This record gives sequence, C-alpha cells and structure tokens, in this order.
Amino acid sequence: MVIGWPRGRAADVAVALGVLLLVAVGSSRSLFGPREEPWSVTALSWVLLVAVCGALVARRAYPVAVAAFMLVLTIAYYLLSEYDGPLLAAFMVALYSVAERGRHSAAVALGLVALGLTGLGTLAGNGDVNGVALFMLAGWLVAVVLIGWLRHTTAAHAHEAEQRAATEERLRIARELHDVVGHHLSLISVQSAAALRRFAKDRRRGEEHAEESLTAIRETSIEALRELRAMLGVLRQDGEDAPTAPVQGLDRLGELIERARSAGLDVRQETSGDGPPPPAEVGLAAYRIVQEALTNVVKHAHASHATVRIERAPDAVLIEITDNGPAPSQDDGTGSGIGGMRERVRALGGEFSAEAGPEGGFRVRARLPYGKRTA
Repeated sequence: MVIGWPRGRAADVAVALGVLLLVAVGSSRSLFGPREEPWSVTALSWVLLVAVCGALVARRAYPVAVAAFMLVLTIAYYLLSEYDGPLLAAFMVALYSVAERGRHSAAVALGLVALGLTGLGTLAGNGDVNGVALFMLAGWLVAVVLIGWLRHTTAAHAHEAEQRAATEERLRIARELHDVVGHHLSLISVQSAAALRRFAKDRRRGEEHAEESLTAIRETSIEALRELRAMLGVLRQDGEDAPTAPVQGLDRLGELIERARSAGLDVRQETSGDGPPPPAEVGLAAYRIVQEALTNVVKHAHASHATVRIERAPDAVLIEITDNGPAPSQDDGTGSGIGGMRERVRALGGEFSAEAGPEGGFRVRARLPYGKRTA
C-alpha cells in the first residue's frame, strides 16, 4: 500500500503540525534554558505560539485574514517573550499562501509591514536582530512572495490551457455530432418527403416506390446509428472497449454519394492525382467536408446535379464540391455548416472557401495538407 501526501484539509493540518514542531523545537530554550522571564509569561508565549501555528489550518480558505492574524500574534509574541524563536517562519508560510492564492498586493503589503516592524525593533535596541539579519529577512520575504506568485501564475496558465483544451474538445464533438446527425437526418427528411409527394400525386405509383424509399431511409438510419455508436465509443471511460468501426476517409466517399443519390441528387465523382494515402485525421476531415457539402446541396441548393472532385497531391488533398442550383443571394460563407467545415480545415492548417460558382450554383473548395508524415 502506497501512502501519498495528504490533500485538502488533511494537508493543511499536516503543514500546521510540521511548522508547529519546527517552531517548538526552536523555542524549547524557554522551557529548558536559564529563566529570563516568569513562567506565566512563558506559558502565555506558548499559547501565542500554538495559536499562530494552528491558524495555518485555515490559510488556504482565508489567506489574507489568516496571515494578518498571524502577524499580529507574532508581533505580540516577540514583544512579550524574552526568548527569541523561529515563529516568523510560520508567518512566512502564511505569506506564501497569500501570494499563491493570487492576492499579490496583500502579500506585498503584509511583507512590508513585517519588515518595517522588525526594523523598528532593531532601531529600538533589539539585540537579537542586527542589520545583516534584517537584510536577510528582507530577502526571505521577497523570495516567499515571488515563489507564491510564480506558483499562482503557473497554476493559472495550466488551468487556462486545460479549459482551452476542454473547449476545443467540446467544439470537436459538436462538429462531429452536427455532421453525423445533421447529414443523416437531412437525407431521411428528403427521402420521406419525396415518398410522400409521389404518394400524393399518384397513390398507385407511390405505393410502388414506397419500398424503395423505406429501404433507403432504413439504410440511412442504420448508418447514422453506427456512426453515433462509434463516436460515443471514443468518449467512453478508460477500461471500456474501444470502437471497432473503421474511421471514415476518402475510401468511403462512395457511400456518401450513394446516399445523396438515394435522396434524388445526381452526383458525379471525379478523382485524380497519385499522391500517397492521407493521414487518418486528413481523411476524416475530407470525408466530413464532402458529407456536409452534399447535405447542404440536398437541403438548401435546390440543385439536381453535383460534382465531387478529389485530387491527391504529394503533400495534400484538394476537394471541390459544386452544384447546378441557383446562385445564392449571399455568398458570405456562413451558415449551413460552413463554419464547421472552415474550422476543420483551419485545424489542419489548410485553405477553405465557400462561394458562388463561376457558372452559377455554389462551390466549396478545401486544401488539406498532410503535415508531418511519419515513416
């Protein structure tokens, strides 16, 4: 069994007890050395000593209040007792906590007060503290505040990086869900609407095409569930089985095109280039971009034909999806999942454009670089 360092309140208690032991050993001369003061004064001094060290238990919950309280009692201890001891070390621990909790101005102010009062004591004739000791004390106080400030800054940067990573992961999951759910549900909606139109126009012919439409809807639903299960598998906790479904890539574009065709869109695929197979993240991004672009054509373009062009360059994949629908009234490249496509390309350091085509319709173009490939 491995026993680690205590955490939380247990850690605060452990620090307080450790400092109390250090201060008690350093102040033991008042109990065993020659008497320089009445026992009543010694007893009161030890009460102050225990109170100062005990206050460290609350140093993280109330850093400034605890440090100020400890400074007052420490001053009272040194004014009362004839025996010098290392009680100021307890105050330095509290001062570090003030800086470590981000209260830098308060830490500097408390440090200056402690140094100023010690200096006044030296000027008043305190033989236990001379100029050299006062200079060393100033150095210790500066070091304590600086170390606490550095610890706070490091923790803040780490927290910010963690939050940024969590935000990026949420955005990535949101994009994946949008691409998977939005694409398949859009196809299901188009397929069912087409079946209802046929049925309304000609009940007999509608019944003949019902099986075809229902089969397409069923296949689209199965594919949507499969991709959702694969995505949720990525989010499973450690120890659970990882998803075994293949990652979507350029080799599965045919499935996307067939589903778009089943929704009534005439899609043609053109592939060129003899570049190497893209890395998995590039292939997935290419798949999602084509998926979202075809979904937009089916839902929004009012087009009858679309072309998907894929070119494999030595260091990148070039994608272009065009349709023959009416030119959009605004081609600002926003909405309809275009922002998600742009973010995917940007994450890979590529180039993206979505605008009206030169001959009408809409055109989506993307260049996805391979980046650093491993041998």
